[in-house]
Amino acid sequence: MKTVLHKAGERGQANFGWLQARFSFSFGSWQNREKVHFGALRVLNDDIIAPSMGFGRHPHDNMEIVTIPMSGALKHADSTGGQGIISKGEVQIMSAGSGIEHSEMNASHTEEAHTLQLWVFPKEHNIAPRYDQRDFRSQLVPGKFKTLVSPNAEADEAMWINQDAWFSIGRFEEAAVVPYTLGKTGNGVYAFVLEGSVKAGGHALERRDAVGVWDTATVEFEVSAGTELLLVDVPMEF
Repeated sequence: MKTVLHKAGERGQANFGWLQARFSFSFGSWQNREKVHFGALRVLNDDIIAPSMGFGRHPHDNMEIVTIPMSGALKHADSTGGQGIISKGEVQIMSAGSGIEHSEMNASHTEEAHTLQLWVFPKEHNIAPRYDQRDFRSQLVPGKFKTLVSPNAEADEAMWINQDAWFSIGRFEEAAVVPYTLGKTGNGVYAFVLEGSVKAGGHALERRDAVGVWDTATVEFEVSAGTELLLVDVPMEF
């Protein structure tokens, strides 16, 4: 088993007034040669967006983009005709594919929107762009990991991604030791602590800390009561 520890205090940051952002990997003007990506996971950003503000229409290509709201609501529109408003408990995925333009705006005129946005390098390039979103609130059972995104979408009751990658969230009301089996040989898992504290891979993690684990088939997470944990299971070579 191999591991890499990323502490919350080491994340990049930017403050544009309307946007306060934290970066787990090199992004924009914040560049760190030791933190460019974890396998196929290229971006993990925390974005806090001021009321009525956001990202105007802009292009992407050949990237799988997953958005997970933490609080507030985000309004999406793109050049495929995809559109919607997502809030906590919902997840959005967009395959930029051969090229797409989209906008992401805070849907509220009075409250901040806090979202996580993650980018994953695709398995196949130049596919037709697509957009999907789903409400997982009724499926998030405390004490278990729920798969949100999967290459086997129907079997996992998840949204499809153009990569051998699995996104899962676990919410734990009680302390527990929770095993996780990686989705595919050659993958690693990036565990990002949303709330609470976790021990994994020989590391103690607090809120917004992360550990990447690979060269193993399973990982045990020792979680404290009140922990919420995001797992991103991705190919290490792609």
